[in-house]
Amino acid sequence: MPEHTTLDATLLSLLACPQDKGPLLLVRATEGTVLYNPRLRRAYPIDNGIPVLLIDEARDVTDAEHADFIEQPVES
Repeated sequence: MPEHTTLDATLLSLLACPQDKGPLLLVRATEGTVLYNPRLRRAYPIDNGIPVLLIDEARDVTDAEHADFIEQPVES
């Protein structure tokens, strides 16, 4: 069962996408909680509670995942 991680609201507000430097959303995906950039449609993993904000580690999301992520309530 995927682990659902929470991040401190202050930490989340400080984190930025390494590609476009914009804010990220904390969303639930099938593999667990991820940090999502809706502008680039890229999802960054969270490994053992630690955000992995490396461009090479991010994955592209499908149109269906994007729609699901945008509809989710904002987590912190």
